Amino acid sequence: MKIIVCVKQVPDAKDVRLDPKTNTLAREGVQSIMNPYDRHALEEAVRIKEQFGGTVTVLSMGPPQAEATLRDAVACGADDAVLVSDRAFAGSDTWATTYTLSQAIKNIGGADLILCGKQAIDGDTAQVGPGLAERMGIPFVAYVRKVNDCAGGSIKAERLMDDGYDAVEVALPALFTVVKEINEPRVPSLKGKMRAKKLEINTLNAVDIEADLDQLGLKGSPTQVVRVFSPELRGERSMLNGSADEQVAQLFDKLEPLL
Repeated sequence: MKIIVCVKQVPDAKDVRLDPKTNTLAREGVQSIMNPYDRHALEEAVRIKEQFGGTVTVLSMGPPQAEATLRDAVACGADDAVLVSDRAFAGSDTWATTYTLSQAIKNIGGADLILCGKQAIDGDTAQVGPGLAERMGIPFVAYVRKVNDCAGGSIKAERLMDDGYDAVEVALPALFTVVKEINEPRVPSLKGKMRAKKLEINTLNAVDIEADLDQLGLKGSPTQVVRVFSPELRGERSMLNGSADEQVAQLFDKLEPLL
């Protein structure tokens, strides 16, 4: 079985802040990490490979520095890595991103199963997974919490719902987006880190994937982020200081008149 995992390099959420002058994300000095949900997708791909056989290829669309995220994925068990990088991709929304990824996947020979995290923590749209499945013309299952079986040209899984889960079976090839409840990602091994350091990452540009330039980047994006800003604070507010016991006492004093 050939498995492709789409991963994204994102800013570490705990370090993200807004530039008060430009109202855009301040990325300077902010550490980049693998999107946490994508890490669960990677772990599940490696587990499927270990149980049913096959190969795992990680695919990322991003700037050259996204190579670090791909090497991290290889250290955690992926067999191969592909970076899709070109200045023509800059400013892509989810529509243009799914087009680019679909072209890249076709270029490397497709896959039996494509795994993605349910969403990226920077955009939070959850649109790339289903959009990519639609581009590829393959079945799609969201919020996968468990993969039960993968044999005979189909795959069985459990889809997380508000009141339980659905048991589903779809024909391969297919695309799943996974939730964090599906597994606990492994820590990279020393052997894996050494292999990742030596691995030659395949880098593809717009020409390599035979992309239509009108469908890339800002030109190919029907939506654009005009401004990012912090919500305006409303109402009265106060900060409690001191030890936990002191803060509890302060809170009680403030709430007592309302009781």
